[in-house]
Amino acid sequence: MKNQIEFKKERDLGAIITDTFDFIRGNWRDYFLTVFSIIGPVLLVGAAVLVFAMVSYSGAMKGIMGMNETAPDPSMVFTNISGMFGWIFLMFVVFGIVYTLLAEVSLFYIKSYIENNGVANFQEVKDNTFANLWKFIGLGVLSILMMIVAYVLCVLPIVYISIVLSLAMPIMVFENKSIGDTISHCFTLIKSEWWNTFGVVLVIGILVSMLGFVFSIPSLIYQLISMGVSFTNEDPTAIFGLFEDPIYLILNLIAYLGKFLFYSVTLVSSAFIYFDLNEQKNFTGTFEKIESLGSDDNQ
Repeated sequence: MKNQIEFKKERDLGAIITDTFDFIRGNWRDYFLTVFSIIGPVLLVGAAVLVFAMVSYSGAMKGIMGMNETAPDPSMVFTNISGMFGWIFLMFVVFGIVYTLLAEVSLFYIKSYIENNGVANFQEVKDNTFANLWKFIGLGVLSILMMIVAYVLCVLPIVYISIVLSLAMPIMVFENKSIGDTISHCFTLIKSEWWNTFGVVLVIGILVSMLGFVFSIPSLIYQLISMGVSFTNEDPTAIFGLFEDPIYLILNLIAYLGKFLFYSVTLVSSAFIYFDLNEQKNFTGTFEKIESLGSDDNQ
C-alpha cells in the first residue's frame, strides 16, 4: 500500500520539490489517467489547431516571400495572412482552455486525494472541474489583465504580480472563494513571504523548463537539418515548407504533449506552496491534527 503524502504542513524548498515528485511518482498512473480521461478530447483539439496554425503560417509566409517573384494576387496574400492570425488566435484560446482544465483537474485531484485519505475520486474530480470551469476562466482573464497592466507600468511589477497570482488557483480550489476574494487572499497569504515564494517558483520553473525542453530537442534537430537543406534550394520560400512537413509536425506534437505533462509538476508544486504558506499563517493542518487527537481520546 502506498504512503499518503501529507499536504497540510510547512516545507522548505527542498521538501517542496522532493514531495512534488514523490506525489507524481506515487500516483502517476491514476493521476494521468484522470487527466486524459477528462480533458483528452480538448487536448486533441489543441493538437489539431496547432497543426493547422503551422500549416497556415507556412502558406502565409510563402505568399509574402513570393510576392516579388510571381506578383500574386494581393487579396489572396491578405486572405492567407488573416487566416494565419485567425488560427494563431484560436490556438491561444484553445491552449488557454486546455491549461485551465489541466490546472483544475490537477488541483481538484489533490483536493479529493486529501479528503479521501490518499485515494482521489474520479467522478468527484470530474464534476468539480466542469462545475467551476467558467469561474477559473474568469480568474485567468482577470489575472492576464492584471499582468498586462503590470507590464505597462514596468518589468518589476509584472514579476511581483505573477508570483502573487501563482497562488490564485490553489486558493480558489482549496478555499472555494470567489474570484475577487481569491485575488485579495493571494496578497494576504504571500505577505512577508514573497521572496521565499519567488525562490521556490523560480527553481521549479527552471527545473520544469529543462525537463520540458528535452521533448523539443528532436524537433529542433530536425529543424536545423531541414533548414540546412533549404538554404541550398534556389526557391526562397522552400524554408517555410518545413511547417508543412509531416515529420516536423509530429515532432512538434510530441513536444507539445511533453510540455503539457511537465506543466503538471508546476501545478502540484503550487499546491504544496499554498499549504506551506497557509500553515505558516493559519496553522490549519496543526489545528486539524489537534482536533483529530481530541476526538480519538473521547472515543
